[in-house]
Amino acid sequence: MSYDAHTHLDAHTHLDAGDARHDHDANSARLPELLDLDAQVLGAYLPAVTAWIATHVADVRTILDLGAGTGVGSVALAERFPAAQVLALERSPAMIDRLTAASRDHGLAGRVRLVPADLDEPWPDLAPADLIWASSALHEVADPARVLRAVRAGLRLGGVAVVIEMVGLPNLLPDDVGSGRPGLEARCHTALAAAGWNGYPDWAPALEAAGLDVVEQRRFPAEVGPGTLRAEEYARASLRHQRVALADALAAEDLATLDRLLADHGPDSLLSGSRLTVRGSRIAWLARRP
Repeated sequence: MSYDAHTHLDAHTHLDAGDARHDHDANSARLPELLDLDAQVLGAYLPAVTAWIATHVADVRTILDLGAGTGVGSVALAERFPAAQVLALERSPAMIDRLTAASRDHGLAGRVRLVPADLDEPWPDLAPADLIWASSALHEVADPARVLRAVRAGLRLGGVAVVIEMVGLPNLLPDDVGSGRPGLEARCHTALAAAGWNGYPDWAPALEAAGLDVVEQRRFPAEVGPGTLRAEEYARASLRHQRVALADALAAEDLATLDRLLADHGPDSLLSGSRLTVRGSRIAWLARRP
């Protein structure tokens, strides 16, 4: 997978060819940095979700991180389960570079091991895992049912699988941004959802169909207020990423308002880190191999 399984922001922008395609390529090239920013700003949910997992599984020695992306989840799992080796499955060279650096920077290079793998292809032969983590990766594969069957086969008896999705895009703007019509962000999110961004089903029936027992489903909100480190950088990067996909999906008035917001700098800007509140949420399913 080429998307971070923990901080995923959908890269499918459905652009036309020509100049827009160049914008799409640049957008994709910036995605690893955006994912890392998302983790730094909204990654507060990770300690909560890994603590929740720890209440459901003991003696964790082997973890598979499916679609490990920039390695944020791999690091959080390794820190929560200090006796475990984390096998990070990832195919994107850009993500692999970030993942390798993240494990090294956290002193985990000996416990987080990269496994080059495409989730749409048969996995490498790996030892049974105590925990398999798939965050914002499952909805990206061609055949989720096949991947979930592989998840069940890859778990030891009593092992658990955790599937995580982002509950909508992060909220960055007030309803009234001071120009244009109120509700700009809601219209942006509606247009992006219609284009397939971050679409996912209720994974409980699919987990059960794969032979896993769904134990619990839970939401993990994350909110950071004004003064949060790198929040402004994250908000601008996120909105620029969205702006590429919205070029043909929003009214001209809304696009102009979005462009003014992105161009506006200074302490009074809505995107100023001293004013900005960022809200996001994840939903998680935990299932056990009987």
